[in-house]
Amino acid sequence: MNESLSSSPEAIKPNRILLVDDEPGLRTAVQAYLQDEGFEVTTAVDGEEGWQMAQKMLPDLVISDVMMPRCDGYELLNRLRADERLGGTPVIFLTAKGMTLDRTQGYQAGVDDYIPKPFDPDELVARVRNVVGRQDRLLAEAARFADADVGQMARQITEIRSLLAKGDSETSKLGVVHNFTPREASVLQLVAEGLMNKQIARKLETSIRNVEKYVSRLFNKTGTSSRTELVRYALENNLVD
Repeated sequence: MNESLSSSPEAIKPNRILLVDDEPGLRTAVQAYLQDEGFEVTTAVDGEEGWQMAQKMLPDLVISDVMMPRCDGYELLNRLRADERLGGTPVIFLTAKGMTLDRTQGYQAGVDDYIPKPFDPDELVARVRNVVGRQDRLLAEAARFADADVGQMARQITEIRSLLAKGDSETSKLGVVHNFTPREASVLQLVAEGLMNKQIARKLETSIRNVEKYVSRLFNKTGTSSRTELVRYALENNLVD
């Protein structure tokens, strides 16, 4: 079974990758490598075109060169992270070999991985699979709770609120700050109210898949791995009403 494919019904299609690089030869080579491995690859000649393409296709992964005309990799990454629909999209930077500064700046800006040029095709595929697989696992974890028993979840939330009201909240990290987008904050509030993904999708007029992405990003940002943990964390830290 191709590892680039997720087991969920919605993800039977190959993972969609947006490749952004101003070198025609490299674009052609990387596109060929990844397509041979079963990925669907769309290319862009620079960050500006990459940004336009990303908004249209909503890729599962972006691979971008750092140094490009019009809009470089850092600017593209900043635009992606600031966009609610694209903020959680994994990004891999292609950097000149030995450019430690590029790697450091990339990680600080929120890049998920980097690949030094020139690169080995097998390493390229391995790194892409690793990043895509990690994202798929997060989405699967978020989706796993989509059909959980609403009554049970509501009881758990009530118990958590009760414990905190009795003084457990004294351990709250009142100074904790999270850079949630408005949509992430809305999803977190609705999860804390006991709504499941299908209900949240209807309330926010979006797809269940998008809700799964928001929940997976909330898991990432809060260091939690289940809805119960997420709700407890949010209540303890006064992140929801």
